[in-house]
Amino acid sequence: MAKGPVSTSSDDELPFPTQEPMADERSFFGKQKPSAPKAGTTLPASLAGQEHYHGHRERLRDRFRELGDTALADYEILELLLFRLIPRRDTKPIAKALIERFGSLSGVFGAPPALLTEVKGVGEAVALDLKLIATVAHRTLKSELRSKQVLSSWSSVIQYCHAAMAHETREQFRILFLDKRNVLIADEVQGRGTVDHTPVYPREVVKRALELSATAMILVHNHPSGDPTPSRADIDMTKVIIDAAKALDITVHDHVIIGKDGHVSLKGLKLI
Repeated sequence: MAKGPVSTSSDDELPFPTQEPMADERSFFGKQKPSAPKAGTTLPASLAGQEHYHGHRERLRDRFRELGDTALADYEILELLLFRLIPRRDTKPIAKALIERFGSLSGVFGAPPALLTEVKGVGEAVALDLKLIATVAHRTLKSELRSKQVLSSWSSVIQYCHAAMAHETREQFRILFLDKRNVLIADEVQGRGTVDHTPVYPREVVKRALELSATAMILVHNHPSGDPTPSRADIDMTKVIIDAAKALDITVHDHVIIGKDGHVSLKGLKLI
């Protein structure tokens, strides 16, 4: 028996053309608000966890708003910050992992971006944001030294130098150049070295002071090992710079060595 032609259509063909392409389904679902679960139903584990940490975020914000930072541990302060940087994840374990890895809040902000990204949950963008925040804090401390007599704001000097150098992985030799009123003219890193040595050239130090019309200096360098105890080489190098500067009526007020958890003043130790 002859059969009439059977009309078939490919799954790839549409019975009529669409008027406009469909929107990316991600944008569609991104706009939907989750409907309230029916009574007696159990939320999936993923949603239940999400609800938990969102509630935790609000409670932590409330504590900070009402009681201030003294009511929060260091990891909780960091967690509050990470809320902004990582909006859709539980940031508590990330904050704790960062503190454990780098030892302290200042250690986190002082860490190089490459090391920050070794912590699970921290990508390049988050590492860059953390370094940006550290830079803002550093610049704020530096601005407090401007137009002030540095010797009368010694705690600010130490805070600034600690923020700038304590967590550097290589030695830096920094000089604070001062005018005749001991007001900061310039803050410059004169040399960068290895983990335990920085080459310093007294002639270049004095030459730069003359270029800036500085009449006094504070020498600063860091010990990446964390121990700020001065070495024999540190003491000898400082005395050479003092002698060279003295011949040109330039005073060296102090040489400060910065460690991760403290600092040492050669003048305070009566070594100069």
